[in-house]
Amino acid sequence: MLDIRPILLVIGILLTTLGVAMLLPAVVDLKNDQPDWAIFAVSSGLTLFVGSTLTMLTWGRTGNLNIKQAFILTSFSWIALTAFAAIPLTWSELNLSYTDAFFEAMSGLTTTGATIMTDLDRTPPGILLWRALLQWLGGIGIIVMAVAVLPMLQIGGMQLFRMESSDNSEKILPRATQIAGSITLLYLAISVLCTIGYVIAGMSFFDAVAHAMTTIATGGFSTYNASIGFFNSAAVDSVSILFMIIGSLPFVLYLHTLRGNPLPLWQDSQVRWFFTLVISFVIIAWVYQVVVNANISSRAFQLAAFNVVSVMTGTGYATADYGTWGPFAVVFFFCIMFIGGCAGSTSCGLKIFRLQVIFENVKVHVNRIIYPNGVFAARYNKRTLPDNVSASVLSFLFLFFLCFGLLSIALNLTGLDNLTAISAAASAMANVGPGLGQIVGPTGTYDQLSDVAKWLLSFGMLLGRLELFTVLVLFTPAFWRA
Repeated sequence: MLDIRPILLVIGILLTTLGVAMLLPAVVDLKNDQPDWAIFAVSSGLTLFVGSTLTMLTWGRTGNLNIKQAFILTSFSWIALTAFAAIPLTWSELNLSYTDAFFEAMSGLTTTGATIMTDLDRTPPGILLWRALLQWLGGIGIIVMAVAVLPMLQIGGMQLFRMESSDNSEKILPRATQIAGSITLLYLAISVLCTIGYVIAGMSFFDAVAHAMTTIATGGFSTYNASIGFFNSAAVDSVSILFMIIGSLPFVLYLHTLRGNPLPLWQDSQVRWFFTLVISFVIIAWVYQVVVNANISSRAFQLAAFNVVSVMTGTGYATADYGTWGPFAVVFFFCIMFIGGCAGSTSCGLKIFRLQVIFENVKVHVNRIIYPNGVFAARYNKRTLPDNVSASVLSFLFLFFLCFGLLSIALNLTGLDNLTAISAAASAMANVGPGLGQIVGPTGTYDQLSDVAKWLLSFGMLLGRLELFTVLVLFTPAFWRA
């Protein structure tokens, strides 16, 4: 019989953490004489009560977390956190429906960045801070999950990143706890550095803190309707680009660097591929503006660099509506939103390593066609790729695009036009945020969508962020019979 006590214990601890976090926007609103401080205080009390109750009822009565429990915990923890994170948004003076609040909270915790809020410029600071906090907390959760949990569950080829002494699947919980401590300290330090960078670049302290949290999390929530474009500053853009890239690289390699061994960061093929693709795409976008749009100003390169990095890393900040640059730009940005960053980062999308695995397998297949008697092996980071990794990655890619297609069709059936439906589905699955077109483009919001569409997209965000199989396996009868 399934023992749910370890699951309830972890969810209880996470909800308690979330409840404590709600006190921060409460303090900010109280300081600024905003009535929503009471809403955050009550929401915090409710969340703390539920979280602490679950923790106390299960503390000391649980064993190690096995693989089946880990699958259940991963999905249900994200859903539970989103359900409670939506409460202050629903009760606040914004008067959001629970559907809208759940969508916004899911977008925050999955670091997607899609929003239904249409007037951020006049939104109380507590709400703005809460949105940023959700993305910051979601970013930590994603890193820990990618480093400590998914490799053991062998999701989508993540077994490539199984760490030393973590082969025993019965040690998921202790291992995650150890990693969480180191990652959190590093994550906090980088966030502080990003905040300092934004302040030096000209942001107010509040804006700097809020944007630092969403930049490191590659989430993209801003405090203004015009996003980063509000500041119209090359310095702000530069700081943002730097830390979006930092958030998209493997955090485990940062830990190696801090321990005096920087070589793994520079030698990792995933990192080299990431920078190669970023530089290539920035040059393409820049040349396109110069040649087609006759934009030969220095601003053209700045726009190309910022928006390419923002979309590719899944951050979703915007300084321009790239959908108006022309047909090529629409297709170009649509394609790069699927890529994402490196495994073990806060970034989203397909991940660079999966593109490498596919490339290696294609190369091997072509070589076997040319040299039928030759012996070839796919390699990653100078190591031979096990067959189960290649099969896992191919399965992931097939399922990803199948879910993307089904979600696009479902959104289209709710009444959305083809461009909006397809780009919104892609944005949700890849956890990017802005889509394409007038409604959900870089200058639009998801407010106009129907409730059905918002619930579909919320599910799509969860699927994309938790690597598909983690969620979908729960819908298979065989999983519950095992």
